[in-house]
Order: sequence, then structure tokens, then C-alpha cells
Amino acid sequence: MNFSELPYSSNNKQILIVDDSPDNLFLVQTILVEEGYEISLAADGLAALEKIEQTLPDLVLLDVMMPQMDGFEVTKRIRENPKLPFIPILLITAYDQPSAVKGLDMGADDFIRKPVEVEELLARVRSLLRLKQSVDERDQIARQREDFVSRLTHDLRTPLVAADRMLDLLLQGALGELSPAMEEAMVTMARSNRNLLEMVNTLLEVYRYEAGRKTLNFSTVDIKGVIEEVVQELSPLAKEKGLSLTYKIAENITTKVVGDRLELHRVVTNLLGNAIKFTDKGSIKVGLSNTYNDTQPKVYWVTVEVQDSGQGISLEDQKTLFKRFRQGSHKRSGSGLGLHLSRTIVDAHQGTINVKSQLNQGSVFTINLPAQQ
Repeated sequence: MNFSELPYSSNNKQILIVDDSPDNLFLVQTILVEEGYEISLAADGLAALEKIEQTLPDLVLLDVMMPQMDGFEVTKRIRENPKLPFIPILLITAYDQPSAVKGLDMGADDFIRKPVEVEELLARVRSLLRLKQSVDERDQIARQREDFVSRLTHDLRTPLVAADRMLDLLLQGALGELSPAMEEAMVTMARSNRNLLEMVNTLLEVYRYEAGRKTLNFSTVDIKGVIEEVVQELSPLAKEKGLSLTYKIAENITTKVVGDRLELHRVVTNLLGNAIKFTDKGSIKVGLSNTYNDTQPKVYWVTVEVQDSGQGISLEDQKTLFKRFRQGSHKRSGSGLGLHLSRTIVDAHQGTINVKSQLNQGSVFTINLPAQQ
């Protein structure tokens, strides 16, 4: 069942009152009905859970002490149900402070003591309904973002791929020989189109992670093989710029990690690609070693370093380097998504990524991944 599609009144908020005392139910119901709220009732915890799944109330007023299942257990089950949207819970208790604290720890949002004061009850109800509205609006924005990802996939990426293939055909002479000027223009168009396609693909990956729609396929990965692949793939770009690209692996080290090979390949490609992009002369060095994990002394890191002799990164830019859409001050800075995505991927692998850099002295990006035990 998709709970987000269940109907409920947007005008008169629905409140579920749960209490095993008919007198208490009648009293609270009378107060809230006079304020225009739609009320449903439940006399025990099991009935309350059933009604919640059927009607999705905007607020639950929940008595703490009930037979069979008390208010604490009801609260716990509501909060542990991943299919339910956020529903504020107001506990009604006749007991002392520890009772209220326990309820809040279980996931309740507020509490009120018996005997219930009318004005206090109404104030707390209004407050929690405002909270509900705020959370619903936030969730709606999240759903709109997911819809944006879907639309971006079909409405933008697809024509970019088609354009890329068409430009390749034109450059291959599929529609006749091109003049030197036309060929130069086509090459520029193809390069720009690929840059845009790469940015769209990166943006899609960022949103998939943030929307919780990214599925990682974990297995044993030899990071040494990943690095060697990326170095081989990007060596022509370094050679084209006259850069020295070297790869060094320490002796007698562990090189295997548990991770998603394609995603780790993406991270190494991004770091090495950036090093080539932002280095005009000199060298790029890729290193692989083991280091100690400071937080878990008995666990080693598999450490990947990408060092370049480029212009370096200012301390100011380093502060926001891994944040989304934060472009550096370099004239060749891109969309600001690549490093953010790299950090997101590394975080998903329980690792770390950081940079050390000084202006005019190059940069060193370091990835630490837990070594396979």
C-alpha cells in the first residue's frame, strides 16, 4: 500500500484519540470537535495502529497507560513503521517526569498532563499540526526533486546522447566530406555536448544518492586493478598535455576492499581526471598504500593518493571543495558536482576523502577505504 496516496482532509485536520477510558475519550473529543477538527477514536493500542494505517491521521493523542499495549509501545511501533509518513504524537500522561521522558525517547513529539487543561491542549495540538505541515511540505519538496530526476533522465539526457551520436556520424563523414572550418566547428560542438552530458550524468548520480534511490552492489574489489584501469584510460590525456603520469604501489600491502567497483572506478577517474585537467606542466603521481585507521587501530586503510603539480587550491576554496555546486575560483572549474559525488560515494563505503594543497605547489587528494578483513 502506498500511504502517500491515502486521502485525508486538507481543510479539517484529522486527529486520532487513543484512550481506554470512555470518559477521557468523550472529554477530549468534545474539546477538539468544537475547534473544527475531525476526530476518530480508538480504545486500545492495537485498534489505534490499525486505524493509523487505514486513515493516516494528522495527529495522534495517545494515553500512556492502557491495557495490553501501552502508549510507549504504540509510539515505538509507529516510529518503526517505514511505510508511515511523519505523524506527530502527543502523549497524555497522569504520571511524573520520567514517564514523559521515556515517551519522548520512544519518539513522541510532546506530552500533556492529566487532568487536561483546555487551552493548553489546544495550544499543543496547534503546535504539532504546524510541525506536521512543515514536515509534509519538506517531503513534498523531496518528492518533487525525485520527479525532477526522472524528468531530467528522459527529457534531457536522452537527446544529449542522440546529439552525441549524430555529431560523431557527421565527423565520420556520414553526410559527406566536411570542410576544415566545418570539421573544427563540429569538434567543438561534440566536445561541448559531451561536457554537458557528463554534467547531467553526474547530477543524476548525485540526486540518486540524495533521494535514496542509488543501489550499491558490494563485493570484494581489488583497488589496485581499478587504479591501473583508470591510469591506462587517462594516460592519453596526460600525454596530450605533456604531463608525466606515474603509478606506484607500496610493497606487501593489502589492496582489497569491500565496495561497488563501478562507483570506486568513478571516484578514481574523477580525481585523476581533475589532476590532468588542472595541471598544465609537470607531473601527476598516483600512489597506493596501507595506513592505520585512527578510529579503529586494528583496521587498516587502503589509501589512494593522487598528487599533481598544478596551481593548487586556496584555503578558501578548500573549505567548500566537496560541497555540491560549489565551484572553485579556477577558470576551468566545472559544475562543482564531481568532488561532491566523490565524497558521497566514499562516505557510502565508510571511507574518507580529503585534500592538502597550497597555491602554486600542487594538490594531493587522499582516499582512505577500510581494508577487507
